[in-house]
Amino acid sequence: MMTTKTASITIALLLCLIASSGLAEPIRVGHVQAELVTPSKSIQPGRPFMVGLHLVMDEHWHVYWRNPGDAGIPPSIEWQLPDGFKASDIQWPAPERFEVPPLTSYGYYRDIILPVLITPPDELKTNYTYIITAEADWLVCKVECIPGSAELSLALPASDAARVDSTRLTAFEATLAMVPTDDHDWQSSASVTDDDVRVTLSASSSATNLPDSLLFLPYDQKLIVNSAPQGIETASGKISIHIPRSRHSLETPEAVNGILYAPSGSVDSHGFVPIEVSAPVPPSSKAVAATGDVTALWQALLFAFLGGMILNLMPCVLPVLSLKVLSFVKQSGDGNRALGHGLLFTAGVLVSFWALAGVLLLLQAGGEQLGWGFQLQSPAFLIVLSGFMFLFGLNLFGVFEVGNSLTGLGSGNASQGGGTGSFVAGITATLVATPCTAPFMGSALGFSLSQPWWAALMIFTFLGLGMAAPYVVLSAWPALLRFVPKPGAWMETLKQALGFILMATVIWLAWVLSLQTGSEGVLILMAILLVLGIAGWVLGRFSNLSRGTLSRRIGYVAATLLIVGSVGLGIFSVDSVSGVANAAHESDSELWQTFSPERVTELRAEGRPVFIDFTAAWCLSCQVNKRVALRTPAVENRFQQARVVPMVADWTSRNEIITRALAEFGRNSVPLYVLYPAGVDSEPVILPEILTEGIVLEALEDLNRPTLGAR
Repeated sequence: MMTTKTASITIALLLCLIASSGLAEPIRVGHVQAELVTPSKSIQPGRPFMVGLHLVMDEHWHVYWRNPGDAGIPPSIEWQLPDGFKASDIQWPAPERFEVPPLTSYGYYRDIILPVLITPPDELKTNYTYIITAEADWLVCKVECIPGSAELSLALPASDAARVDSTRLTAFEATLAMVPTDDHDWQSSASVTDDDVRVTLSASSSATNLPDSLLFLPYDQKLIVNSAPQGIETASGKISIHIPRSRHSLETPEAVNGILYAPSGSVDSHGFVPIEVSAPVPPSSKAVAATGDVTALWQALLFAFLGGMILNLMPCVLPVLSLKVLSFVKQSGDGNRALGHGLLFTAGVLVSFWALAGVLLLLQAGGEQLGWGFQLQSPAFLIVLSGFMFLFGLNLFGVFEVGNSLTGLGSGNASQGGGTGSFVAGITATLVATPCTAPFMGSALGFSLSQPWWAALMIFTFLGLGMAAPYVVLSAWPALLRFVPKPGAWMETLKQALGFILMATVIWLAWVLSLQTGSEGVLILMAILLVLGIAGWVLGRFSNLSRGTLSRRIGYVAATLLIVGSVGLGIFSVDSVSGVANAAHESDSELWQTFSPERVTELRAEGRPVFIDFTAAWCLSCQVNKRVALRTPAVENRFQQARVVPMVADWTSRNEIITRALAEFGRNSVPLYVLYPAGVDSEPVILPEILTEGIVLEALEDLNRPTLGAR
């Protein structure tokens, strides 16, 4: 039996063997072999050293550059370093350009080293082996795209003497020669208008011999039309670059940042080394584009307001109609307080929209790919919303009452309770409205997340004002409430009937949860609803005014513990099963294919039209459109006759590829319907958010018209 001391010595020897080569064993994940590599066989205190993520792809497979272009996600590295060690950002080598019309992307075929500079602290333990660990993520693509990840490690001993692996050093030197340098004498400037981006570089010496072929790539993914030819003129030590500006570039940058290099290699026959460009945009140039920005902002505000108003008619808001209808009925006998209730309802709506905007903008600032309705992609949020709806339904059924104690404390407190109800109604309306995108609303929301925070907040504010506008109008002119029937016994029947709508909503939310977590998630939800039912019964049985003070307090405490405990435990439990289910939309018939950008490009290159249904299980508008306009025999037969390939982009759970595809059309929400006519140069046709069978059939008939491209 090996002793503890012997085992420790054995492990130390193994680590030293690994460290002696400066690398660990590579890990194979699908079509990619990944490892951490370094030219250093040992490290010294305070002296930076290079470590690289080495990715070797199968033939015809590729990964992406920091700006992937029209499609893709760049590799990322999350480091776990010893105390005192620091890692720089990835030093990105100049990429290859992938031309797959109409898409253009940037990345790497075959193999690539993504170097990172690691700086150790000034004090290291000599003859001690330090372990460097990294979680690497990437997206590798051929026709289809496959995400991959691996946890990689590297063991390096600390030493007073530098030792280098010459083979690895040569590989790193070749890679670093492809990394653009900011140590150059080129002076740069830029101008950005509504239509194009111009960058001018001037060398300190006119004797500079410039190559014939150069490529400028910005770091901003949305700045230029990647597929457009670049107009580059070189003469007398000057480089002038002219590139069309992307229609998705909605905010004028302070500077145009990117790289300029010769695509044939890092150093071509003219000796031109890749350089990093930071070209400031003068205020006069920004003013030209600002006019378009202001016009687009006002248009987005108008669309947001109209979309918010129409949102009241969408099926997503149906569960909270009980709040509005009952409130109108009660206020019909007291018009003086109606306006106050309307303003409180508006405040609830606005606060909710501001909260959603704040969370969304913060997460996007952190690099998350999110969109409207993103919270319904979270199983934990579905658990909370389902529980809220279920308890609210029990309240409408009369299992328990909220606010009875307030009515016995005087009219002033009763009024406060009613105001709280109006405020909560506004919050609830916003929460359940997010699964739908009303007409005009999608483009406004897509625009908002490409703008500064204040502009995005304005758009969300107008969206909330539009949603609350009908309520405020009715409450401001109480005379309109005379058309509402007078209060009576029928109200109790209506209240209980509306409770069934909330229960139907719970069933729908459970179905959405099943698509994200499978049957285990639904079982967890059912258990939570059982406990919430007990909590509602406890409130109704022991917390009404007929009970003593002690009984009511015990009832409140017991119900609170049951509610908080069950929901909290459910959220914790559902995280462990999240993502085990397959979305039901991805391939619900042999006719419909699963969406991928590469597959779309391939089909269009073959001369096949493509129809894309961007949808989600939690989007009720999507489900209605699916039933009445997309999965009908007439439409599906027409798809086959016109050789159209229908595809489903299911956004029920978070999917960064679909989020990026939505962003390409200036959207961050569903539904979105895109029809690509045949031919790689044809422009996509965007269909309305609300479909009918006739709209879809008419769009398919238009495929034969020359304006949409040749078959």
